[in-house]
Amino acid sequence: MKSHALLVGLGIFLSRIAGLIRERVFAHYFGNSDAGDAFKAALKIPNFLQNLFGEGVLSASFIPVYAQLLAKKHDEDAAKVASVIGSLLFLMTSGLVLLGVLATPFLIDVIAPGFTGEKRDLTVQIVQILFPGTGFLVMSAWCLGILNSHRKFFLSYVAPVIWNLAIIAALVMWGGKQGQFDLAVTVAWGLVAGSFLQFAVQLPSALRLGKKISPSLDLKLSSVRLVVRNFVPVVFSRGVVQVSAYIDNVLASLLPTGAVSALAYAQTLYLLPVSLFGMSVSAAELPAMSQATGSDEEIRHYLQGRLNKGLEQIAFFIIPSVAGFLILGDLIVGAVFQTGEFTAQNTHYVWMVLVGYTVGLLASTLGRLYSSTFFSLKDTRTPLQFAIVRVIFATLLGAMLGFYVPQALGFDSQWGTVGLTAAAGMAGWIEFYLLRKSLNKRIGRTGLSLKFQGKVWLMALLGAGAGALVAKGLLDASIHVIARAAVALSVYGLLYFTLGFVLKVEQAHSLLQKVLRRIR
Repeated sequence: MKSHALLVGLGIFLSRIAGLIRERVFAHYFGNSDAGDAFKAALKIPNFLQNLFGEGVLSASFIPVYAQLLAKKHDEDAAKVASVIGSLLFLMTSGLVLLGVLATPFLIDVIAPGFTGEKRDLTVQIVQILFPGTGFLVMSAWCLGILNSHRKFFLSYVAPVIWNLAIIAALVMWGGKQGQFDLAVTVAWGLVAGSFLQFAVQLPSALRLGKKISPSLDLKLSSVRLVVRNFVPVVFSRGVVQVSAYIDNVLASLLPTGAVSALAYAQTLYLLPVSLFGMSVSAAELPAMSQATGSDEEIRHYLQGRLNKGLEQIAFFIIPSVAGFLILGDLIVGAVFQTGEFTAQNTHYVWMVLVGYTVGLLASTLGRLYSSTFFSLKDTRTPLQFAIVRVIFATLLGAMLGFYVPQALGFDSQWGTVGLTAAAGMAGWIEFYLLRKSLNKRIGRTGLSLKFQGKVWLMALLGAGAGALVAKGLLDASIHVIARAAVALSVYGLLYFTLGFVLKVEQAHSLLQKVLRRIR
C-alpha cells in the first residue's frame, strides 16, 4: 500500500505544486477583482461535468469491476468493459458539452445570480470556451481508471502538471499585454489546450495496457451492466456533492466582490492535503480492496486491517495540516498568493476563509477512504445517501452562518464567506460519522485509536506553536512573508517528526528509516 500510495502522492504533489504556482500567478494578475470572480465562477460550472462523470465516478463504478476482472485473469472481458465504458463516456460527454455551450446564459443566471453587466457577460463567454476542455478531462479520467487498475499510478496523477503549465504559460505570455477581462478569455483558451494535452499524454499508455480496446456499445456483458448499474447512484452521489459546491458559489456570488475568488484561493490550499494524503491512499487502496477474495469473514478482516492502517497513514499528515492552517495559515496564504494585486488584506481574508474549510478537513479526508471501502464492496448507494444528508446540512448551515449570523453579530457582510466554509466543514463531520457507523456494522470496528490521535495532535500543536513563535515573535515583520513562512514550516516539520520519533509513532519511524536508507 505504501509504495503505491507514495507514487500517487508524488504525482499529486507535483500537480498540486504546479497548481499552487498557477494560482499564485493568477492572483498576481487578477487579485480579488471582478474578472477574477468571473473566471473562478466560470471554471466551476463546466467542471460539474468533469466531477459528475470523471475520476470519482469511475473510481467507484468502473475500477472495482475492471480490477477484479484483471485479478481473475479475464483480460479479454476487461478490455470489453473498458471499450464500452469509454465509448459511453465519449457520447455522453459530447452531448452534454454541446448542450452546455448552448445553455450557458441560462446556467449563469442559476449559478451566479449576483453577477450582472460586464461581469456576467464575461462569465458566459468563459464558460462557453471551457466546456470542450472539460470533455477532454472526463476522457482523461477514463484513462486514469485503466492505469490505476493496472497499478500504474504515477502518470495519471502527474498528468495535470501539463494542464497547469498551459494556464501558467497563457498568464505569463499575455499578462502584461492585456487588460483583466481580455486576459481572462485568453487564459480560458490556455485551459482548453491544457485539457487536451492532459488527455493525450495518458491515452497511449491506457490503450497499451488495456489491450484490444476499440469503440463498442455492446451492453450484453454482465460486467458492463454492473458498471452501468453502479454508475447511476454514483453520478447522483457526485451530483449532490456538486450541488452543495454550487450552492456555496451561489451564496458567495451574493456577497461582496472577492468572495468567489477568496473561496477558490482557500480551496486550493485546502485541497492540497486532501489530494496528497487522502486521495493518494484512497486511490491506491481501491484496486487492492476490490481484488479481495476468500470467505465473507476473510474479506471483512482484510478490509478492516487495510482501512485502519490507511486511516492512520492519512491522519498522520492531515492532523498537522489542520494545525498548520489554523496557526500558520496567514504565513502560508501570504507566501503562496501575496503579490501584485493580492494584498496583505487579501491574505488575512483568505486565511479566515481557509480556517472555515479546516473545520472539516480531517473528516472529509478520512471519509474518502471510507467511501472507497464501500465502493470496493460494490456498494455505491450508501455513500449516496450520506452525501445527500451532507448537502442538506451544508446548505442550511451555510445560509445561517453565511448571512444571518454575521448580520446578527454586526460583522461586515464579506465575513459571511467564512461562515459558508465553516458550514461545509461541519456537514463533512456529519457525513463522516454516518459512513463510519454504517461500515462498522458490516466489517467490524474501524477508526483511529484515542492514543494515536492524542500523540499526533500533541505533536502537531507543539510543532505549529513553535513555528509561529519563531516566525511571528522572533523574526522581524519586515522580512518577506515567503522567508518567514519557510522558517516557520521548517521549525514545525522538524519538531513534528522529532516528537513523532520520541513518542514512537510508527509512521514517523517508517519515514525516518526510509530517509536513512537513501542517505546510506
